[in-house]
Amino acid sequence: MFIKKEKISTEKKQVIEEFRQHVSSGKAAFFEKYQMQFVAGDRSGCWLEDMDGQQQLFNLHCNGGVFNLGHRNPQIMRTLQTALTEVDIGNHHLMSQYRARLATDLCHSMPEPLNAVIFGVSGGEAVDVAIKVACGASGRKKIVSVFGGYHGHTGLSVQAGDEKYRAPFHLGHTNFQQVNFNDLTAMDRALDKDTAAVILETIPATLGMIMPEEDYLTTIRKWCDERDIVLILDEVQTGWGRTGKLWAFEHYHVVPDIVVLGKGMSGGIYPMSATVISDKLNQLFVQEPFSHISTFGGSELGCVVSSEVLKISASEDFLNHVNLLAEQFRQQLSNVYQKPMTGFQQKGLMMALELNSDIAGPVLTKTAYDQGLLMIYANNRPSAVQFLPPLIMQAEQIPALIERLIKALKKAKKLIPLINLKDKVKHRFSF
Repeated sequence: MFIKKEKISTEKKQVIEEFRQHVSSGKAAFFEKYQMQFVAGDRSGCWLEDMDGQQQLFNLHCNGGVFNLGHRNPQIMRTLQTALTEVDIGNHHLMSQYRARLATDLCHSMPEPLNAVIFGVSGGEAVDVAIKVACGASGRKKIVSVFGGYHGHTGLSVQAGDEKYRAPFHLGHTNFQQVNFNDLTAMDRALDKDTAAVILETIPATLGMIMPEEDYLTTIRKWCDERDIVLILDEVQTGWGRTGKLWAFEHYHVVPDIVVLGKGMSGGIYPMSATVISDKLNQLFVQEPFSHISTFGGSELGCVVSSEVLKISASEDFLNHVNLLAEQFRQQLSNVYQKPMTGFQQKGLMMALELNSDIAGPVLTKTAYDQGLLMIYANNRPSAVQFLPPLIMQAEQIPALIERLIKALKKAKKLIPLINLKDKVKHRFSF
């Protein structure tokens, strides 16, 4: 009714049809309905181009941090190309100089006693490992997480998230309990004698970047110490310099027992994840060192890539650049008084736009797309839209992005009342 139909080439139609038949008919139908049938072709730096070359998108989502260093970062590409002349995936049964080197550098980037690394391929896998370690070391089974938090779609990680991610697969929720984020009273009640671990995103991304209150994480850390409970911080999206520090927990003066890493660890080039654990928890593997294995976890090619990512992300110049961009965005977004936007959340370049209704998030996602901005609303709080630019973008690009954002907000403001009216009419005449 309100959506202009896209022009699609014959070649692109074929790709879409193959995707529909053999990958996901549901996703294909969704993107067709909203005329967002973007098929990525050329990509470089902050930009993605449709395979037809008819549309470009500035990436303000970055797959939650996968593309922190942009698309096809030249430094990362060169690193991988060189590695391909020397190594392959490697053998997870054997010791590896590349795994050892990356693990050492990761541990040196974190405070004591975080001194051991278990490598994986995805963030969900890394969360599964974290929960297994916490239960194995404590002899307890209960895991406490927060409503609206997101930790992945794999076996244990999905159970630490909201019901809507479990329900399609008829998965139980035994031994998992959720409480509201920033609610210390509820957290205190939940941490009983059966609790093995608390798992939290340092800043919950899929909840729309709600910031932890001043004493929230430090209080939970204190309770975990007193009750011998493992504190797991999920830094899959907040890590690798996104918040202006290498690891987001550095802002909040806490040291977790386990840190989960992923997404940006890949450099956007090679899938990698890691579960960094304390010396105490690592004792679980002294007698049973093969009790957890991952065939592709810690691939030697991936370790070379992630070592370069860490070198870039931990550098003082890089983090200064992130903080400079963050201040520029703070100033410019503070001047955007355009409905449906009512404010924004920010820690470094971990940002979200606050909107005035749940329908506003999906609508702005679409109108921003039409303005050449790839932004996605927070799935667990749709009145917020994630705003995650590449960390390598330049300050000179910000004014043009804000101009496009304002145009998208103006269009969203016009569309929202029409969509609400359409929904009311549909409801009134449905039987």
